[in-house]
Amino acid sequence: MTSRRTWAALAATSLAAITFASTPARAVGGGGTVGEVDERTLASTAHSQIQITYETGGKGKGKKGNLAPIDPNWKPPACWYEPLFTPEQLKAFVEKTDGAGMVGIHQGWYGRSLWENHYAKGKQEPNLDEENTTAEGYDNYNIGKKGYFWRSVAPDDSDPRSSACDKVMFWQDAGDIPNVPNTPTPKTLAEYAYDKVEIPETEIELKPQNKSTVNLPTWVWLDKGTFKDVKVRAALPKTGLWAETTAKPKSLHLEPGTDDAETFPASGECAINDDGSIGTPYKKGSSKEEPPCGIKYLRATDGEPFQLKASVTWEISWEGSDDDGVHPLPNGTFETTQEMNVQEVQSINR
Repeated sequence: MTSRRTWAALAATSLAAITFASTPARAVGGGGTVGEVDERTLASTAHSQIQITYETGGKGKGKKGNLAPIDPNWKPPACWYEPLFTPEQLKAFVEKTDGAGMVGIHQGWYGRSLWENHYAKGKQEPNLDEENTTAEGYDNYNIGKKGYFWRSVAPDDSDPRSSACDKVMFWQDAGDIPNVPNTPTPKTLAEYAYDKVEIPETEIELKPQNKSTVNLPTWVWLDKGTFKDVKVRAALPKTGLWAETTAKPKSLHLEPGTDDAETFPASGECAINDDGSIGTPYKKGSSKEEPPCGIKYLRATDGEPFQLKASVTWEISWEGSDDDGVHPLPNGTFETTQEMNVQEVQSINR
């Protein structure tokens, strides 16, 4: 028995119930850690093989998080194609699995004859596109030729945009990148790496610490070296494609957590100083001065502390294997929240 199923139908099927050979194949998961992934994984899901490494930053202990693009309309690519099988590997895969697996993000073939007819006996098969295009068949899995069968992948196969990668797994000669829509480029890798940039979660320095006084400024600063550049490298094996995405801290934005407050500067945007610090550390005797970066609360808290939000804006750029220089990506932000208690006292010695 043979069948073709789209992903909507596959969702109702337990892929774990299908028996596969356990011969391992090298692959890389979405997190970028190289590991042994058996053929069941390769057959049932469209895993990306992109390898992620941190060139600078992203290491060490402590909490970290991912950037949120400032432009709400910008999204990383939803899908692309990657090389998966050599001719010999594809033949072995079909024989070992008896023809049960995915030929695309949203299309599974279950039945050995489906694979053999298309990849070994030259039978045409329909793609899943709206134009109803046809995929030409192959002779004996292209054994004897140098190259790979490429398959679509998606970071999130539930994303409707991933349906744009609608071709049945297809052949590409070694050393060449397919000339098809959604083919991978260095920019694809750079935008994929955007979601892998991990930013350290660091509390801002305050004076007074977590307890302010009505009508007296609270000084805010970050010492130099608190935030360092983070550079992530994404490389797609078997293609020579790579990109490095770099995040540089640009400014700190303060939101007091109440309308009854003033920020310094008035915009709440504290730029990074030339030495990499933000703001100026508080010095004794400066309690009534306006800080370069800070907040002045105009009313006291009443049992519920204000939620002070501090978001660092990061400038994002990339360069890659196309040797086409440095290109911008949308700036990103990373936000932390600290509780602020404000007391009703008109003067205080610090």
